[in-house]
Amino acid sequence: MKLLHVVGARPNFMKVGPVLRVGRSAGLDQVLVHTGQHYDASMSDASCRDLELPAPDINLEVGSGTHAEQTARIMLGFEPVILENRPDWVLVYGDVNSTVAATLVAAKLGVRVAHVEAGLRSRDRSMPEEINRIVTDQLASLLLTPSRDADKNLLAEGISSDQIRLVGNVMVDSLLRLRGKATVLDMPARLGLSGPYAFVTLHRPSNVDRPETLDQLLRALEDLGERMPVVFAAHPRTRRCIADFHLAAPNGSVLVTEPLGYLETVGLVEHACLVLTDSGGLQEETTVLGVPCLTARANTERPVTITEGTNRLVASTRAAIREAVDEVLRERQEGRFRPGRPEGWDGKAAERIVAELGSRR
Repeated sequence: MKLLHVVGARPNFMKVGPVLRVGRSAGLDQVLVHTGQHYDASMSDASCRDLELPAPDINLEVGSGTHAEQTARIMLGFEPVILENRPDWVLVYGDVNSTVAATLVAAKLGVRVAHVEAGLRSRDRSMPEEINRIVTDQLASLLLTPSRDADKNLLAEGISSDQIRLVGNVMVDSLLRLRGKATVLDMPARLGLSGPYAFVTLHRPSNVDRPETLDQLLRALEDLGERMPVVFAAHPRTRRCIADFHLAAPNGSVLVTEPLGYLETVGLVEHACLVLTDSGGLQEETTVLGVPCLTARANTERPVTITEGTNRLVASTRAAIREAVDEVLRERQEGRFRPGRPEGWDGKAAERIVAELGSRR
């Protein structure tokens, strides 16, 4: 059986690694295609190194552009890859442009697509990722879901139950396998942190592309910095917006860093008092690590992190974040914070994925 794995952005790397390793152990023929959608070399290379990923067999190097431009370039570059390799399955991951572009090409060529992390829905079609999820799931032959709510979403959209398999969260496989290496880095000590601290990432357009919203968030970080030190791993997009809008960077106890590698991030998140983010992956990782997470978004495609995990949504305003921080700290002080872990988030999702593919030869 030949598998062709398609990745394009940093979140995909955490998901493909475990499947590649299990596939290698099973003796499968595998090809790793990097579309080059994520074109920041420092972030991309650091993630691959931390996750112990092999160098891609093929890099399409599509770079940046509008959604249409990027998707079109991926499709043009990916079609000859399929024709040359003739895989039994194309595996796509998550919800980035590379995912939907590769799925469109494979489906039109009659090659089966397996979507890892299928069925997630935010119900917000203003998010490009939501469009990518819906289109990919309608075209894929096999929908490999991370949670029961994803199964329900797909069934409600008319997809046959025979195409849907709950396998769990493959990103958790990476987290649990590499958690020890992250701990060894002792990131809090490296940054001079000896007591409670908060960890922050913000990068989504809804938060950073609007000067009023971004300013509210920056001022909220200053408020948080009065309670405890704050580590703000600033995405290149966020830094650029702060400069372009001529906003004051957060002051006080807010340490603004460059983007961090995967191990560095995990090492900081695990020991944080709380996390403020708009990242999908951090919603999941904080759930597994048992760390309170405030997600600065109006919705989430990962509601299981709220119903069973440590996550809660918060408006992207100074007042709302201050109130949410107060509630988190009260819960911890009063012993009411009791984190849980969803079904199948056990480090064995990749094993179930490869087994499912093998059963459908």
